[in-house]
Amino acid sequence: MRSEKDMLHLILNVAQRDNRIRAVIMNGSRVNSAVRRDPFQDYDIIYIVKDMELFIQDHSWVDVFGERMIMQLPDDTGALTYDRFAYLMQFKDGNRIDLTLLSATKREVIYTDSLSMVLLDKDTQFSPLLPPSNKSYWVQPPTETHFRECCNEFWWCMPYVAKGLWRNEITYAKNILEHPLRNMLHLMLDWHVGINTNFQVSTGKSGKHLQQYLAPDVWEQVLKTYSDAGTLRTWQAVFTMCDLFSSLARKVGAHFSFLYNEEEEKNVLAHLRYVSILSSRAEELYP
Repeated sequence: MRSEKDMLHLILNVAQRDNRIRAVIMNGSRVNSAVRRDPFQDYDIIYIVKDMELFIQDHSWVDVFGERMIMQLPDDTGALTYDRFAYLMQFKDGNRIDLTLLSATKREVIYTDSLSMVLLDKDTQFSPLLPPSNKSYWVQPPTETHFRECCNEFWWCMPYVAKGLWRNEITYAKNILEHPLRNMLHLMLDWHVGINTNFQVSTGKSGKHLQQYLAPDVWEQVLKTYSDAGTLRTWQAVFTMCDLFSSLARKVGAHFSFLYNEEEEKNVLAHLRYVSILSSRAEELYP
């Protein structure tokens, strides 16, 4: 596996030899001092370029970075012009570069990401950046509308899970549980963490850093919201998720003096308990 020194030398050497590349920015975890280094970290690189179209006419120019395992071009829409264009490249030696070409006319967007470090600036076009930090990714406090919508979405989606479990449609139930419901739970967990840290931390993508900010008993509850594909154990995970969300929402609501809709929760929980023991041969929900 090529070392960080080798990779950065390659990334900078490509830029230095190409007059169209005017600056190189690195962002992401490799400039975040709060993140522990490991061999899976990407190189999140931005090339500030002119003549963007000349780059994307022939993608073979990225072969210089090494032998790829796989590549993805998420911005390749067939458009005639682009302001930005990304090459996501996983190499066979284990390294990965997420390389974004950004038009020089749009370079000001660099200032919106606090995890940015200038590696090369041929035209001295960037004023000094603050030391990299994850401030741009800190949890943000909710508005009352956002809080209310989060709670409503959580309780609204729960009956779909119940329906799927009663029908023995486990993939459907799991999809609802692990997407809209999980998203709302993570949002409430973020706000809970934010309150306890004065909203000065990031919990990371998909809540990957949540454990370090939660009390052990709360983290244990989070883990119990995951289950296997068994119907009974999924029901147990559902009720654990409901208990956890309810507890967090009440605390977050109280902190901000937001009204929590207890009637909504009460009605949905009663429905869930009813459906969880409803006979599989039932012809009516509420006779």
